[in-house]
Amino acid sequence: MLEVINDFLSGKVLIVLIVGLGSYFTIRSRFVQLRHFVHMFAVFRNSLRSGNGQLSSFQALMLSLAGRVGAGNIAGVGIAVTLGGPGAVFWMWVTALVGMSSSLFECTLGQLYKRCDSDGQFRGGPSFYIQHGLGKRWLGMIMAFLLLMTFGLAFNGLQAHAVTHSLNDAFGVSTTYAGLAMAALLGIVFIGGIKRIAAVADLLVPIKTLAYIAVTLYVIVLQFDQVPAMLMTIVKSAFGLDQAFGGLIGTAIVMGVKRGVFANEAGLGGAPNVAAVAQVDHPVAQGVVQAFSVFLDTFLICTCTALLILLSGFYTPGFEGDGIALTQNSLAAVVGDWGRIFISVALSLFVFTSILYNYYLGESNLRFLIGENRKVLVGYRVLVLVLIFWGAVEDLGTVFAFADITMTMLAFVNLMALALLFGIAMRVLRDYDNQRAAGIAEPVFDAAKFRDLDLDNRAWPERDAR
Repeated sequence: MLEVINDFLSGKVLIVLIVGLGSYFTIRSRFVQLRHFVHMFAVFRNSLRSGNGQLSSFQALMLSLAGRVGAGNIAGVGIAVTLGGPGAVFWMWVTALVGMSSSLFECTLGQLYKRCDSDGQFRGGPSFYIQHGLGKRWLGMIMAFLLLMTFGLAFNGLQAHAVTHSLNDAFGVSTTYAGLAMAALLGIVFIGGIKRIAAVADLLVPIKTLAYIAVTLYVIVLQFDQVPAMLMTIVKSAFGLDQAFGGLIGTAIVMGVKRGVFANEAGLGGAPNVAAVAQVDHPVAQGVVQAFSVFLDTFLICTCTALLILLSGFYTPGFEGDGIALTQNSLAAVVGDWGRIFISVALSLFVFTSILYNYYLGESNLRFLIGENRKVLVGYRVLVLVLIFWGAVEDLGTVFAFADITMTMLAFVNLMALALLFGIAMRVLRDYDNQRAAGIAEPVFDAAKFRDLDLDNRAWPERDAR
């Protein structure tokens, strides 16, 4: 029953939601992700500045990349290519292109409606902009519960299962010992709260990303003469024009969109939770940074994985096996057996930082639901660690199928909220664009222009009141 429901929701509803509304946001904003593409690099450079006691924009970016760049970039791409053929990669690109606009707007709203908590730290996300933007706390609580169940609990088990079995295949490490070690290391980081999580992400995300890109680019360079033909195969297969993959066009679209969403999370409502914690001068600045992270995740890292698989000669139509094994064997076919070891190590780093991100999403939304109840938060921390160990040693197929369903429900609630708040998001974007048009390189948000909105004056004080 779960499989039937999941196929309908992720195979039909999710495509309409993500691609349909993402396209609407793109057209209404005059292709904001393309208009601001070059500007993204300047905002990224500015994000390196200190957050003045809060997390900086760069730290928020690293934390969101910790979540976006996870098992989906290795296993997810492998699954998409296995089931949907090379054409699935094209539909992942389409999903990312429209997802960049969705991510920009959801993260802008996350910043706009953020709140200062009792510790003086910023918190925000879909639950906050649903409550304070739409005035519907009950719906915000549903959103918080879905985020808690999907990211905070179910996805952590999925990630742990992927990495421990990869380590077992590559090194023969017992899944039990690997699960215990992972839970222990994660527990140490969890205790330090958001600042320690961000510090670990600051260290590991650039290392894992640059190392993975470097190795996959090495493979691409070795097979560079085949790259143009392979890119053409990806495009032709996406529309059923390649004979070898002609019968996979429907599956290519479904798998491309589904795995693309799983990889970059644009529109699901996860990224706004971490985007909101940053100290920035204008909400749109963090929205632009987060749109850039979608570009990095899909157009760069996912494409590297796809080309690694397709250029290796290991993949053939009708391949049977999981996505991790496909990626490991594809790299090994080009560089030798150390390729399997590298993929396993890379996956471990990807998953470790991704679980930190998932944990924070769960904690942030649990706080939204129950407030600052320390005992409940400690209980949640313990539950996450237990689930990580459980997922490391057991096949939680039913739990994962349930998570796919709640992921689609997340997209539905979040994208509906974005559609209803789109007018407000456009007002904020126009304010940002007008300041840039006036020659202001780094626009500054003035809450005095938005007194009709339910904003936190500690997060966004009026400029004439400073």
